[in-house]
Amino acid sequence: MDEARAAALEAYAAEAAGCTRCPLADGRTNVVFGAGSPDADLMLVGEAPGFHEDQQGVPFVGQAGQLLDRLLDAIGLTRGDVYVANTLKCRPPGNRDPHPDEIAACEPHLFRQIELVQPRVVATLGNFATKLLSGRPLGITRVHGQELEVTLGTTNVMLYPLYHPAAALYTPSMLAVLEADFSRIPELLRRPGADAERAIVPRPGLAVEEPLPAAAGAQAQLGLF
Repeated sequence: MDEARAAALEAYAAEAAGCTRCPLADGRTNVVFGAGSPDADLMLVGEAPGFHEDQQGVPFVGQAGQLLDRLLDAIGLTRGDVYVANTLKCRPPGNRDPHPDEIAACEPHLFRQIELVQPRVVATLGNFATKLLSGRPLGITRVHGQELEVTLGTTNVMLYPLYHPAAALYTPSMLAVLEADFSRIPELLRRPGADAERAIVPRPGLAVEEPLPAAAGAQAQLGLF
């Protein structure tokens, strides 16, 4: 383990724990900073903490987190091998969609995490994180499993959009799609990514929603599709 990197990440987590940049600070139980290896080659990024994450201060601890663990296990990885975070560090009331001011306030935290961890691949989980970090209007139904080289803040990474694990909890047939997309991760981690399409995203922003398949309508509100 890179001790200096681990110490820097721990120090930044302590700093972020007192963040009051947006109104979400007033209603949170815990800042859900992130968890995992500070040396991770793979970072997974979701939307925002839910109820259980807010209570425990750790990302992806519910049913979706359990499925995430199984998906990682299938490709020979554990939570200790990767770094898991969300675009927002505090839970929006009632798990509503993040507001633009909340996104703008929290974005530097995520970019700093990426800068400190220096992952090779950032896998976005679900529609919200995918649109935000790609800076593109295309939703997860069209871009899942398609890698894209991007610059996030000051860090060059390969962005790899994935369905949110909760998608398979709502629609069991989605599990096969998730498993197939996850199965490509080891190969992506081994290659330099020079052949991936290039995009520069100095400040990603949310884009207009694309039409969704009828079966995905309810899940879209959760940022899964």
